[in-house]
Amino acid sequence: MSPVAGLLVWFLLLIVIGLGGTALWIWMIVDCATNEGQEGNDKLVWVLVIVMTGFIGALIYLLARRPKRIQQYGH
Repeated sequence: MSPVAGLLVWFLLLIVIGLGGTALWIWMIVDCATNEGQEGNDKLVWVLVIVMTGFIGALIYLLARRPKRIQQYGH
């Protein structure tokens, strides 16, 4: 494989990862804003965490809060 082809593969891989991270980020913002309970400021705090920390915040919400919310509220 030529060096140019190798760079192209890495470039395409980074684009796919970036688009996937952005899609996850948007999905978690929408999910949190529409399905999070109204108790206290939980919804506002989680939306701010996701917006301010980007992909990492979305991943934290997906792994830590979303399963608890689904179990608690059923959606």
